[in-house]
Amino acid sequence: MSMDRNYRMSGKQLGQALLGSVLKLHPVRMAGNPVLFVVEGATALVLLTIAFPAVFHAEGRQGYNTFVFLVLLFTVLFANFAEALAEGRGRAHADALRRTRTSAQAKRLRKDGTVQLVAASELRRKDVILIEQGDIVPGDGEIVDGAAVIDESAVTGESTPVLKRANSDFSSVTGGTLVVSDAVKVRITADPGETFLDRMIRLVEGAKRQKSPNEVALNTLLVVFTLVFLIVVVTLGPIAAYVGVKIETSTLIALLVCLIPTTIGGLLSAIGIAGMSRVTRFNVVAMSGRAVEAAGDVGTVILDKTGTITYGNRQAFRFVPLAGVDVNELAHAAVCTSMHDETPEGRSVLDYAKRIRFAWKDGEFEGGEIVPFTAESRMSGLVLERASYYKGAAPEIKAHVLELGGDYPPQADEIHEAIAKEGGTPLAVCRNRRVLGFIYLKDTIKPGLKEKLAELREMGIKTIMCTGDNRLTAETIAREAGVDEFVAECKPDEKIRVVLAEQAQGKLVAMTGDGTNDAPALAQADVGIAMNSGTTAAKEAANMINLDSDPAKLIPVVLTGKQLLVTRGALTTFSLANDFSKYFAILPAALTGFMPQMEALNVMRLHSPESAVLSALIFNALIIPALIPLAMRGVRFAPMSADRLLRRNVLIYGVGGIFIPFFGIKAVDMALQWIA
Repeated sequence: MSMDRNYRMSGKQLGQALLGSVLKLHPVRMAGNPVLFVVEGATALVLLTIAFPAVFHAEGRQGYNTFVFLVLLFTVLFANFAEALAEGRGRAHADALRRTRTSAQAKRLRKDGTVQLVAASELRRKDVILIEQGDIVPGDGEIVDGAAVIDESAVTGESTPVLKRANSDFSSVTGGTLVVSDAVKVRITADPGETFLDRMIRLVEGAKRQKSPNEVALNTLLVVFTLVFLIVVVTLGPIAAYVGVKIETSTLIALLVCLIPTTIGGLLSAIGIAGMSRVTRFNVVAMSGRAVEAAGDVGTVILDKTGTITYGNRQAFRFVPLAGVDVNELAHAAVCTSMHDETPEGRSVLDYAKRIRFAWKDGEFEGGEIVPFTAESRMSGLVLERASYYKGAAPEIKAHVLELGGDYPPQADEIHEAIAKEGGTPLAVCRNRRVLGFIYLKDTIKPGLKEKLAELREMGIKTIMCTGDNRLTAETIAREAGVDEFVAECKPDEKIRVVLAEQAQGKLVAMTGDGTNDAPALAQADVGIAMNSGTTAAKEAANMINLDSDPAKLIPVVLTGKQLLVTRGALTTFSLANDFSKYFAILPAALTGFMPQMEALNVMRLHSPESAVLSALIFNALIIPALIPLAMRGVRFAPMSADRLLRRNVLIYGVGGIFIPFFGIKAVDMALQWIA
């Protein structure tokens, strides 16, 4: 099921949103939005003036007050409808995800190796299961043995199956996906209810949406504005009565509702929910609204080279022997070091050896001590009785050979530099204390990435590439990809230092990655985006999951974050500017009958005090549903400087917010007179 879909609402979803807007009228739920809570209280007060006109000195005004009550009621309903519509979109997506769940049985492995059939709901963390061709993956886990092709379209929408293998950065599996071929053993990494699919369901339906700091700050500002105007309006009645002017309760309430920021108060929550929802259009799951908003403020993007800038499937491209070394001698050593290497690079060495028709016996490399590759040692190998074989980064192999009393010839440095300048990865190979040559590994930069990085640069965002490759290789890849800076021979702890260094300059940092070694830096970054094809550790450390495992998706994520901030700011500006204009509609109308001088402020030339109040209220109610599409879709955003963006939005939404109500209220006033 693809998350990249249009957002047209069905009739059923619209009906559910309408019902939700009514259910949200419950005072306990409304208390979460102080602005609308005040509007609801004001609506209830007008209803009391209708029910008890004598108490409020409103005899003979029931018709007028009833109209005011209905307009206020629809104002609250329209505001609730905006939030219910945004939530309904998330629930629709969540329902689609729930349909991908299955009640299939799992083949749990006992300690004696036998298989026990159990329900998927009985699986617990650390259980080891067997998944064979045609089986549905019953829960999230890591492949601990074997390899299999897995169809993940149920979660990611990507129809092309992917190869997952143990002991690699592509070893994680997600519950609900399908094993297309082969069989694997999987260690469960999540208890029922805490799987990736469960978390996605809760997040997309907004059940765990947390307000971002900026949203909380804006909400506080709106509360302050509301309290100020509430105090002003409450004291206006007694002050007017003191000077012999009587202002009806319903008119005071209309003045209050029109002056407090009801528009942005009704749309604020919908903007936040829609922002998270827009991210899902790019097949990216945001773990919180804070992550989306932080993406809009990002100043530095740190990219892991392997699997992010490049495809990450480095393949053996050539064997390059030193002078005096036969290519078959180098091939023999390379095969020896790769026979027990389960990484994609290790397997590619064996495949390349077969392509050049180098043959070996299956039992030739048995019985030795396997030296696994680690991020710290940066070399691996096999120690046999007759000889020891190692392959790895040239500096480590050089240090190893020199430590044994061997020699590292100058030609090795020349070959190393030549491969690196071509953008390849040179792996040195040695037997005992003699360097034999290099394995030339070749990777490919993902198409279109350079243009995407150029867009980030236009927005003032710096890009840094972190890679374990040597400086020459890193420099070549960085130049071809178009990143601003690079860190070569980078180890996991150095990635964290890069993140911290940028954060120390006051920048928000975003990072993408897919491997276990990326997890610490993903957790430290303000926005950590893990590739879905990556390890469980990376996905648990990040606050966003890139389901397509496409690093180019970082660009629309950043744009969406910026669009969220711009949308919230633009609609807030528009709402406050609206209040200024509505002042010229209601206040003169309320006071002109007793203070003829106020007629000078009746610049709209509204027909009567009653018409002025009703026109302003109706406009105030209608502007909320009119802005719902903009709140859901987001204000149009294009890469530009902050100053230009501010000037544009002030002109469009500030100045526009002042003049639109003048025309809108006058149009409603004319329509009321035509109806009358």
